[in-house]
Amino acid sequence: MSDTLATGTARTDRDRVLGRRRERVGPGGDPVAPAPAPPDPDAPDSPDGSGAQPERDGPPPGGGGGLDCGWGRLVFGQTFTEQAAVAAVLRSEAAGARDICIYLRDPHVLVSRLPDELFIDPSLTYRLRLPAAPAADDDRDGLPGLRIRTLRDADDADAVNRIYARNGMVTAPVDVLVDNARTDRFLHLVAEDATGDVVGTITGVDHVAVFADPDNGASLWCLTVDFNTAPPGTGQALLTELAARLTARGRAFVDLSVLAENTGAIRLYERLGFYRTATLCVKRKNPINERLFLPAAPKGYDRLNPYAKIVADEAMRRGIRVEVTDPEWGELRLSNGGRTIVTRESLSELTSAVAMSRCDDKRVTRRILTEAGLSVPAGRTATGDDADVAFLAEVGRVVVKPARGEQGNGITVGVRTPEALTAAVALARGFCPDVLIEQMRDGEDLRVIVIDHEVVAAAVRRPAQVTGDGVHDVAELIERQSRRRAAATGGESRIPVDDMTREVVAEAGYELSDVLPEGTVLAVRRTANLHTGGTIHDVTGELHPAIAEACVAASRALDIPVTGLDLLVSAPNGPEHVFIEANERPGLANHEPQPTAERFVDLLFPGTRAPQRLWTPAGAASSQA
Repeated sequence: MSDTLATGTARTDRDRVLGRRRERVGPGGDPVAPAPAPPDPDAPDSPDGSGAQPERDGPPPGGGGGLDCGWGRLVFGQTFTEQAAVAAVLRSEAAGARDICIYLRDPHVLVSRLPDELFIDPSLTYRLRLPAAPAADDDRDGLPGLRIRTLRDADDADAVNRIYARNGMVTAPVDVLVDNARTDRFLHLVAEDATGDVVGTITGVDHVAVFADPDNGASLWCLTVDFNTAPPGTGQALLTELAARLTARGRAFVDLSVLAENTGAIRLYERLGFYRTATLCVKRKNPINERLFLPAAPKGYDRLNPYAKIVADEAMRRGIRVEVTDPEWGELRLSNGGRTIVTRESLSELTSAVAMSRCDDKRVTRRILTEAGLSVPAGRTATGDDADVAFLAEVGRVVVKPARGEQGNGITVGVRTPEALTAAVALARGFCPDVLIEQMRDGEDLRVIVIDHEVVAAAVRRPAQVTGDGVHDVAELIERQSRRRAAATGGESRIPVDDMTREVVAEAGYELSDVLPEGTVLAVRRTANLHTGGTIHDVTGELHPAIAEACVAASRALDIPVTGLDLLVSAPNGPEHVFIEANERPGLANHEPQPTAERFVDLLFPGTRAPQRLWTPAGAASSQA
């Protein structure tokens, strides 16, 4: 059926749509199937009351996998005895395809069982009753210079796909379109203009040939035209020709589906004699269909940062109501049924104030994790006296950081001398009066996302670095890389050129004005914080079980439902690790392709969680189609 229809000036009326041709060839020279034989007076009445018996020229699918149309499958619901079998077929939809289930009995029941996976298509179904036999006369002359013919070869299929693409429709493999056009199950027609270009297309499906339809019906799909080149009336000409060919086959009716918002097409169909039926279509929720089942974006949505937007997107995908209560703050109010939860990015009301405070103060985090038997670096609260210097002398190198803070602000890494320690403590106190001094441990910076006490994602974070090209100096390379990081993160990640950057570059033996040799990789920051240009690399599949178990234990010790745990590890696939800190509001958008937002919304609204097995009616076994 059709999401896109030519709505040009009508050139014929309903009689022309239903009329027969004087000759047994169409305007494009294609042969027409012979008229049905006269009805047998001794035979029982046909479903349409004409006495003509439906053809039985195609094996029924028997509740099979559907009819492959290239852009997706048509799943005829009346050929299934169990709704669970329909669900199994729709769940097997290929990536990038758009399956449609039509004529399913009680489609609302199936959708109510699998609301996170299926939806009722917001379209209307229209039916055109076809004559029992071709009319005696034909006044259907078509459009001057327009030829309607059968799709013949790969060139035609390519042209059809170009029209599909221009109209935002799903394209189909060329060989599938060509093969389908050669079977009696499909009537795939194209409109060719005077220059020989294909400017329109329509696909008819003969239900009798597909599954021996006792109702003797047919359906119409993918009626669309090239609006830049097709003459007015091309869509109607295609429809007229299809109706004539189906009439010649003796079909009783042809159905089509049209989006309820497509009022122009609906007016045309009604003028041609189509009338509404109560038929509904079921589709699977996929990226192609998103605009059909997602609610309109709420006010303020476009001002959300990526960390709040990923939560809003997942909630809307499930039909959860989203209100943006403070876009700059990333605050949302999510409602489903009688449950309402306020979130700020990945922080929700389910995180208690106590759990949040445990993560907010890094000294408290260290104490709780140590008491839980977990590994943390040696450390102390800065006192500004000789005890700080003595600790530095004991461990050799330290990291100085504000006890409270985020995004890497005020942190100094690799402090080695008493003078540098004094300066680092002063810097940290500019962000928080309490300062933590920790032994510096070597290793990779690992972030692990734990939701509902299960590891969902893990990523190695690496400090900002630039690669020399033998042309640009270090400062120019930093500026270029900073622009790229900002563009990739919506402005969240930039590389600051500050004292730390200059110091890191100098330690590597360069100045900002030096041209970096081609291929030379230079780290320009010590910390891997995303906001200062760090990059993140997914290692979820490599994570060592010992690290995963420790992270779950940490989340339970902190009694926090959602956390981003920062560790230093020798390697993600090795067991050695120490915990650095815990974050109560980790950035879920940084961990694609892992399902962080999905698991977060699962936690907030367990009733919307995708089912883990195929729904089967009580007492019935699942029937795999």
